[in-house]
Amino acid sequence: MTSPEPRPVRHAAELRLDGVSDKTGFLDRCARDLQLPDWFGHNWDALADALTDLTWWGAPPVEYVLRVHGWSDFRRAAPEDAAVAAGILSDAESYWAARGTPLTVVYDARPERPPG
Repeated sequence: MTSPEPRPVRHAAELRLDGVSDKTGFLDRCARDLQLPDWFGHNWDALADALTDLTWWGAPPVEYVLRVHGWSDFRRAAPEDAAVAAGILSDAESYWAARGTPLTVVYDARPERPPG
């Protein structure tokens, strides 16, 4: 009798932005909800680094999914910070897509990217 093939692993995380109204709050919530590693420096560059080195999430899955709740309110409260965050998340999606392990970010509303 052969063993069944292991099921593909999907790593899913939830980022809850209720009450977040600025960069500091966003980064703090990322650290908490995503359980970012101790080396996370609470700045945009450190977030980008953490999202392109997901070894701290454990064994590589076949897919990463990040669900972002409260995006609309965060975007209204801090449009410039939300634009930067959306860019970082989009860049992380592109990074992982090129490596064959997709990262899908699911927003409660589509992020608006700055022109350019």
